[in-house]
Amino acid sequence: MSTSAVAPRDRITLTGITATGHHGFFDHEKRDGQPFVVDVVLHTDIRPAAAADDLALTTDYGKAAELVRDRIEGGPHDLIETLTQGIADAILALFETVSAVDVTVHKPQAPIPVPFGDVSISIHREREAGTRA
Repeated sequence: MSTSAVAPRDRITLTGITATGHHGFFDHEKRDGQPFVVDVVLHTDIRPAAAADDLALTTDYGKAAELVRDRIEGGPHDLIETLTQGIADAILALFETVSAVDVTVHKPQAPIPVPFGDVSISIHREREAGTRA
């Protein structure tokens, strides 16, 4: 077993970030919009921030939530897969303290012709090797 750095095991979790987006394959989805709900898990190491009690040493989850909201309201995209990937990419680009991110985008009013509770896409993305984490 390697003695290289171990990936952080700490997580900051935001659930239920909700905004109206205009994403979808159909014209009426882009025109009318609908609610999207996003959950994110930020994989990080909170020890430096906890030791110093300093927000500058951790991931500002308020800013992360605003980023997610802005991505939902941006676009439009045909696929929620595109939205999901864009959120993950933006979080990893903005927050150097995040080594990996889990993103789930829920589309609770998707145009599906049968009764359903939710549709979601979930991904896990890690920072590229050689980039800061």
